[in-house]
Amino acid sequence: MFKPLDPLLHSPLRLAVMSLLVSVDEADFGFLKEKTESTAGNLSVQLSKLEEAKYISVTKGYKGKRPSTTCKITKVGETAFKAYVNSLNQYINPIK
Repeated sequence: MFKPLDPLLHSPLRLAVMSLLVSVDEADFGFLKEKTESTAGNLSVQLSKLEEAKYISVTKGYKGKRPSTTCKITKVGETAFKAYVNSLNQYINPIK
């Protein structure tokens, strides 16, 4: 039987963000915006959803006088991402 895919990670933008964060220590908002080719508003909303689910941590501060937002995947997020990938693999490569 196939495991259901996590609806939170099944969103293309949230999946892209998680895919980026799983491979780095942390990433700033500008990097994520550039790599995902999203708008600032849409990215902000999706980051909030991931943060509410405890999949990422978001740190806001300043670099000099400029605001700075940094994101990092959490252990909960890593576990959810790995489970999502494993479930997806079951759909792609079902046992015959």
